[in-house]
Amino acid sequence: MQTYPLSSISVEEAAWLQFKVIDCITKKFSGHEILNLGDLGVVPGLNKPLTTKKAERVIADLFDGEACILVRGAGSGAIRFGLHSMLKPAEKILVHKAPVYSTTATSLEMLNIPAVEADFNNPEDILRVMKENNDIKGALIQYTRQKPDDRYDLSQVVKTIKEYSEIPILTDDNYAAMKVSRIGIQCGADLSCFSSFKLLGPEGVGVIVGKACYIEKLAKESYSGGMQVQGHEALEVLRGLVYAPVALAIQARVNEECVKRLNAGEIPQVKQAFLANAQSKVLLVEFYENIAERVLSEAEKLGAAPNPVGAESKYEMVPMFYRVSGTFRNWDPTLESRMIRINPMRSGADTILRIIKEAVERVI
Repeated sequence: MQTYPLSSISVEEAAWLQFKVIDCITKKFSGHEILNLGDLGVVPGLNKPLTTKKAERVIADLFDGEACILVRGAGSGAIRFGLHSMLKPAEKILVHKAPVYSTTATSLEMLNIPAVEADFNNPEDILRVMKENNDIKGALIQYTRQKPDDRYDLSQVVKTIKEYSEIPILTDDNYAAMKVSRIGIQCGADLSCFSSFKLLGPEGVGVIVGKACYIEKLAKESYSGGMQVQGHEALEVLRGLVYAPVALAIQARVNEECVKRLNAGEIPQVKQAFLANAQSKVLLVEFYENIAERVLSEAEKLGAAPNPVGAESKYEMVPMFYRVSGTFRNWDPTLESRMIRINPMRSGADTILRIIKEAVERVI
């Protein structure tokens, strides 16, 4: 099987990104403010906590964006709000010819936005579809892979679309932000959307960063006090952004070590191992025999997490051993019986290989 995982930043590059987060924070907060838990409520003149407003400015600066807004609903909510800010009901949107992530598909249905498909792996197909559908008013690009053979470069897809039409582009940066060198808006898109929960932040808070015209519209519409992200939550988002890059870079390095050791034959029952973005960048392990389900059961007894919480959230420390994604099962239903996916989380390669080895020994 050939996969095309995204290129992760190195630990050294992640450390530089951590330093950049701190630099941006010090330019917007005083030392006293950052050692506080922030304010609450709809502050007159801002209609949101002052701390939240400052945190949004930090995030905008971090990703070279014009503006930022923190919203309810995590990554899915951010994408939903972002689509609403860009398009009117019944206006068409360009999407990749692949299964749309389930909550995004729900958002398109809720907002009555028809999707027009093009193969983002083929720039010529993108241009063909856009020429045949001159009424397309926006584009949605998922940064990570939607199917195993996806290999498109997000910046190239953005460039292809923008050279033909200046329609707004929204990128779903979930599972990519703080792992790659540039997020969507840094590649020329208009809005980037992702979850803070996937970046060691609080539950339920989404991030939208990019063009001010779309974000200002959302800020005006989000008048209700109950829709505001409170000051203490905004500071949690920033703390997550500080610690996520290095943790995720180490995680990527562990993944690479596991692939090398497994493919070198360290565990004889393993046929092959490789990396894939499904959705997060994970280790896929294929066995010679159909033992995947039993290996997963034993791995949980050996300390591996059996399911995700927020997919790389602050609660997830031990490695996650899980069945292959629905995308892979749809692509080849037989994979479910002989393949598992592993996310190292905060663990090292020795721990992961020990759990695989002991779990296999228990079932064979």
